[in-house]
Amino acid sequence: MKTKMNYGKLYLIPSPLGDYPPELVLPATVLEVACSLRTFVVEETRTARRFLSAAGAKGHIGEMTFRELNEHTDPSEVDGFLELFEDGRDVGLISEAGLPAVADPGALLVAMCHRNGITVVPLTGPSSLMLALMGSGLNGQSFAFCGYLPAKPEERRHALKAVEKRSIAARQTQLFIETPYRNDALLADILAVCQGSTRLCIALNLTLPDALIRTKTVAQWKKEIPLLGKRPCVFLILG
Repeated sequence: MKTKMNYGKLYLIPSPLGDYPPELVLPATVLEVACSLRTFVVEETRTARRFLSAAGAKGHIGEMTFRELNEHTDPSEVDGFLELFEDGRDVGLISEAGLPAVADPGALLVAMCHRNGITVVPLTGPSSLMLALMGSGLNGQSFAFCGYLPAKPEERRHALKAVEKRSIAARQTQLFIETPYRNDALLADILAVCQGSTRLCIALNLTLPDALIRTKTVAQWKKEIPLLGKRPCVFLILG
């Protein structure tokens, strides 16, 4: 007779949005859970080890097991992570920055856990998307996250027009992000294709000492175009 497997839990562990002491942006209980675990699924092992060391696990990193789940992982491989939870073993999921499984490959692991009846425990931490929305002054009652826009310039400009059109039609704030090295190209396209009256919020390096969050119309941004550089950024528009 086949018996039900005793699986542990999956803890979704937030991490800082940049190189900043974890205790300044994460609750003590989250750091305690992170340091108590010995098995992790992470986006990048080196980053995760550095975060856990700073979180209070220094001296115990060698006792920990890490499996990587990132953009290079074939989705068909995710079911193989089930073995990590056997014998009641709890597992932590850590992304490169912010909340796991939000615009993050870790969502595949969370889905696998639900398929197998594994308890999923999301923990409190910083979300660049929600922090940007909170600080934007735009519509927080109705909003949509569009993820990454296309990388090719012509496709990106077409997508921006569609995003702005949806925002105007529904009076809905639209949030999107970009790979940091394309921040300035994306901003240039926003200013080129969006209406002058459309409000644009740029939220940069949130929670870090040099954080910037500012909302102006496209026409106003054109008078003083900032250099964003290769820093994590969230863009929000409301037509």
